[in-house]
Amino acid sequence: MPGEKALMYAGAFALVSILMVLLWKAGEVFLLIFAGVLLAVFLNSLSKWIHLKTHLPEKWSLAFVLLALSFVTVIGIWSIAPEVSDQIDRLTEYIPQAVDQTREQVLKYEWMRKLLEKKDQIASMASDGSNIPSTITGMFSSTFGALANFLVFLVIGIFMAISPRIYLNGMIQLVPRNRRARAREVVHEIGSALQSWLLAKIIAMFAVGILTAIGLSLIGIELALLLGIIAALLTFIPNIGPILALIPAALLALVHGSDKLIYVIALYMGVQVLESYVLTPLLQQDMVDLPPALIISMQILLGVLAGGLGIILATPMTAASMVLIRMVYIEDILGDRQSEAGP
Repeated sequence: MPGEKALMYAGAFALVSILMVLLWKAGEVFLLIFAGVLLAVFLNSLSKWIHLKTHLPEKWSLAFVLLALSFVTVIGIWSIAPEVSDQIDRLTEYIPQAVDQTREQVLKYEWMRKLLEKKDQIASMASDGSNIPSTITGMFSSTFGALANFLVFLVIGIFMAISPRIYLNGMIQLVPRNRRARAREVVHEIGSALQSWLLAKIIAMFAVGILTAIGLSLIGIELALLLGIIAALLTFIPNIGPILALIPAALLALVHGSDKLIYVIALYMGVQVLESYVLTPLLQQDMVDLPPALIISMQILLGVLAGGLGIILATPMTAASMVLIRMVYIEDILGDRQSEAGP
């Protein structure tokens, strides 16, 4: 009916407008809630698997998952924390030396020397010592803020995982009665997409970390374990993460000579190609396709609106948004149920 169609258009426009205002005014809070939803999806997927395999009640399955994850985390920290801490200390010693060597190489070029001289002049004008107290205060406040955000993330994720139906039913009740069945279908489809993406990403992170650590050890680069952990964690962020992971490894390799630097760059490129073009497509066969240009655009947009957290969560938010747009706008509003088949 024309009236119902107009209401659907108005509802879609209102939803997009509300989301944009939320991102603009409270982007970090909005993304923190979304991160909690991701954690709840992860915990629920594990607890459902335990429930299917052992026939334990769902609450007991979730309790087992939380205890198992806590146990693995504590054991992992206890077993590798001393070595990782030692490697972090050594990395902080190596990085200045590597930066100095890089600067010496760069200063061989006249145009780079002039550029660095201008940069140093600007830096000396900006830092006259008066901003040191504010810098220290900012470091403490940012650390406290990060810890508080992490606690909020854990609380939201765990409570949503304990009683997912309460939050799901509450959200469904906001939809008109005759559209609630479809709304439930859309939410379940978004949950399935996020679950598939998370599973693929976690496997890819482990694979990248292991391959990077082994490769660096074979090349003869020190701190291979720490650099492998950094590479694994930054794999969560497509496009930007691998570049950030390469920087400390490249600086460390430069201390040992340009030959090692070439080997390290080749290793990281090889691992990235394997992860991007073999492992991830294999793991995400049934998932919605995420165009790289769209992911980069979302990373820029959310990075501007919400900072680092926006960049980290840009990909899962893109996956959820594409499912929402396909099912609600393309299929329901436009009536195009064959959009994936082409014109």
